[in-house]
Amino acid sequence: MRLSGNTILITGGSTGIGLAFAERFIQDGNTVIVCGRRESALQDAKKKFPTLITRVTDVSREDDRIALFDWVTTNYPDVNVLVNNAGIQQRFHVLKANTRDNWSYYNNELMINGEAPIHLSMLFAPFFAQKEYAAIVNVTSGLAFTPLAIAPIYSATKAALHSFTMSLRHQLANTSVEVIEVAPPAVNTNLGGVDLHTHGEPLDAFTDGIFQGLEEGKQEIGYGSSVSRLRMSRDEIDAYVENMYQAMKNTIE
Repeated sequence: MRLSGNTILITGGSTGIGLAFAERFIQDGNTVIVCGRRESALQDAKKKFPTLITRVTDVSREDDRIALFDWVTTNYPDVNVLVNNAGIQQRFHVLKANTRDNWSYYNNELMINGEAPIHLSMLFAPFFAQKEYAAIVNVTSGLAFTPLAIAPIYSATKAALHSFTMSLRHQLANTSVEVIEVAPPAVNTNLGGVDLHTHGEPLDAFTDGIFQGLEEGKQEIGYGSSVSRLRMSRDEIDAYVENMYQAMKNTIE
C-alpha cells in the first residue's frame, strides 16, 4: 500500500486501533479523516492530533453512512483510502440472551461489524475506481478464522467481512483499488469493555507490525497469534476453538 500522499477515512477512528492508525498515517504525511459516534472522543482525538479531521457518524445507520460518503466526497474529493475499522464486541451465552425484548442490542453488533463495512466499501468502490490509486482496508480479526465461542456474533461478522473482502479483491483486481485485510489478534484496547483485553498485544507494537505489512504490500496482514490462525487446517481450528471456549466459558456462565 502507498503510505504517504493519501486522503484517508477511518471509521471508529477516535480511540483504539483506529486512532493508532490515524496517528501513524498522519506521521507519514497523509490527510486523515476519522468518524465515530461520540463527539467527546472525537474532540479528545483532535486535541492530540490537531490536523485530524473529524465527523460524528453512527455507522450502524444506513442514512448516516450515505451522509458520510456524500460529505467526504464533496468536501475532501481527494479521498482515496477507506479503512473500515469501527467495531464492537459483545460476549454472551445464547441461553441467557433476551432476544425477544432486546434484539436491538444484538443487532447493533451485526450492523456495525457487518453491514456497515460492506455498505461503505460498496459506496466508495466506484468512486475510488476512477482514481489513479486507491485502497480499501477492512479490519477483521483473528476470530474470523478461529471463532471465540463466547463472542459469537462478533466472530460471525468478522468471518463474513473476511469473505466479502476476498470477493471484493477479485472484483476490483483490474482497477486501481487495492483491497487489504488486517486481521488483529487480541490487542490491548477497550474493545468489548474496559480491561477485557489487557492480556492482548501492546497497541504500539501491533501498529508497527501492521504498517510493516502495509509497506511490504501484503494483502492479508495478521500479527502475533493471528498470523498462524490465518492458515490453520480445519482440525487445528476445531481444537483451537474448543480450547479457547473451555478456558473462557466461565466468564459468561
